[in-house]
Amino acid sequence: MIDEEITLKKLEVFLSFMRLHSLARVSEELGQSTVSIHRALHSLEEGLRCPLFRREGRTLAPLPAAFAFAKHAQRAVAETEEGIRKVREQAGFNGTRLKIGSLYSLTLRCIPQLLMGLKLRRPELQIDLTLGSNQELLHGLDDGRLDAVVIGLQGPVDDPQLLGVPLFEDKVHLAAPLGSPYAGRAHVDLRELAGEKFMTLGGGFVTAASFDHAFQRAGFVPDTVMRVSDIFSLINLVGGGMGYSLLPGRVAEFSARVDLIPLDEPYASSQTITLILSRSRERDPNLLALAAECRMYGKGLGAGLQRPAPGLRL
Repeated sequence: MIDEEITLKKLEVFLSFMRLHSLARVSEELGQSTVSIHRALHSLEEGLRCPLFRREGRTLAPLPAAFAFAKHAQRAVAETEEGIRKVREQAGFNGTRLKIGSLYSLTLRCIPQLLMGLKLRRPELQIDLTLGSNQELLHGLDDGRLDAVVIGLQGPVDDPQLLGVPLFEDKVHLAAPLGSPYAGRAHVDLRELAGEKFMTLGGGFVTAASFDHAFQRAGFVPDTVMRVSDIFSLINLVGGGMGYSLLPGRVAEFSARVDLIPLDEPYASSQTITLILSRSRERDPNLLALAAECRMYGKGLGAGLQRPAPGLRL
């Protein structure tokens, strides 16, 4: 059995001494006191139950047993280091590939800027981008297919296993085709549209949740004639005059045929665009770099940069 006095840290100290032949130089290299270095070597001898060194004045001279043991110690440390590297890569920690999930509606400005900033921080990183609904992306994060996701939330992160980094708040607007009776207004009372036809996204999308939330506050169930599976189709259908919808301000540049009109305050709904990652991986260097880039993006919006303007014509 391996004695508890034999540890990988002591093997590293031992190998450093065998290479440098000086307590002072080992102390300098490892950032430990010479007393700690000497104590580690002595306790390693106790764990092996045989001497490794003999004293020559104030120095230690390796015995033949030390040279024999060094070969095995070197292999043990090297194998352990390689095992740590491989298991971290397998688990996605500090690997060269990062799998990020995002909403389709964030691909105009937010995600490209985040990815460019991340590549500047970590040029060696290869990035896989997956687009989908909140539900799909959170499932991917949960089962390990994704390392992090950037999604919209109706409230704070309520899972203690997850860590959230907010980027910005995005208000939901009435999406109306050009030329509608509501186009061009500074704001609109949602109750005025009780007789209109609406379209929205299917379940699992944060914009669908915002749609339901706004109408709950307005106190009526809208006449929803269609649910679609992607936000680009929804924008095109609204622009084609098929009906109205509720859309976040970040989509303001996706089409030239739709007006986004702010909702009156009683029915206002907003989404918090948030980076979500597993709390167990918050120290992963790649995810730390991504989180830092998300905070920088949020600060830029706080300074008035790149925020979608309400009432913009699409």
